[in-house]
Amino acid sequence: MQRVRVGDQVVVVSGNHKGKRGRVSQVLVERNAVIVEGVNLVKRHVKATPQQQGGIVEKPAPLDLSKVMLLDPESGKPTRVRFEVRDGEKVRVAKSGAVITAEQG
Repeated sequence: MQRVRVGDQVVVVSGNHKGKRGRVSQVLVERNAVIVEGVNLVKRHVKATPQQQGGIVEKPAPLDLSKVMLLDPESGKPTRVRFEVRDGEKVRVAKSGAVITAEQG
C-alpha cells in the first residue's frame, strides 16, 4: 500500500516549488516520484502532426516522492502518514488521527 495515491492533496516541502499545493495526478512507483497538477511545469517543444498543433506546450514534470507531504484532512497542514488496521481494514492515518481518503476526480 502506498502512502501517496492519485487524488491526494499534497504540499511541496523542498525545492524550487516549496509551499505549493496540488492534487496528485499520477504516481510513478518505479521512479519513486509523483506528478502534481500545476506544480513543476516544464516547457516542451512539440512538432506538429495531423492530430495536434505544434508549438511550445507546458506540462507537469515528476517530483521525487520525498519532496511532497500529504495534507492533514483536519488541520490542512503537512503530515506524516502511518498505517493502522481499523474495522479489519488497513487505512492511512495522519498524525492527528484522521483517516486519509483519496478523492478521485
